Amino acid sequence: MPLSTSKLIHLLLLTVFLYGCSPDAKEIPDPFLYKKGRWYTEYQFSVGKTVFASNCAQCHGNAGQGLVDDWKTPNPDGTFPPPPLNGTAHSWHHSTEVLLETINNGGIPIGGNMPAFKEVLSDEEKLAAIAFFQNLWDDETYAKWLKINNSN
Repeated sequence: MPLSTSKLIHLLLLTVFLYGCSPDAKEIPDPFLYKKGRWYTEYQFSVGKTVFASNCAQCHGNAGQGLVDDWKTPNPDGTFPPPPLNGTAHSWHHSTEVLLETINNGGIPIGGNMPAFKEVLSDEEKLAAIAFFQNLWDDETYAKWLKINNSN
């Protein structure tokens, strides 16, 4: 005897629900949720989310993903596109000091177009922006950065 459409839908929903609860199902973490146990506080992360959205996301993407696939190839004018800040590019191998220097002086001295934020953002806002984009990094990338940052 064939199943009714209603019973088929219920069976399908049950299957999807059960698979989603299985130990093999991969849960994708929300990049906008605070990750405990890192150098920054939840407050810094929260402020950083706002600072990043207002000052950085236009060029680096709302989740630090970058806006172009090939950020290593220069633009026609010879400058480089903004790199991703989500841990997939090179930001993770720079110390806090270097990240702050780049935020303060902008990207022009290193071949980019990023404006200087030295007079635009407070020191607390700059650190908060770093906290936000480092929160986008997975634990392995963050651990690599910690090792580099602590050796400087």
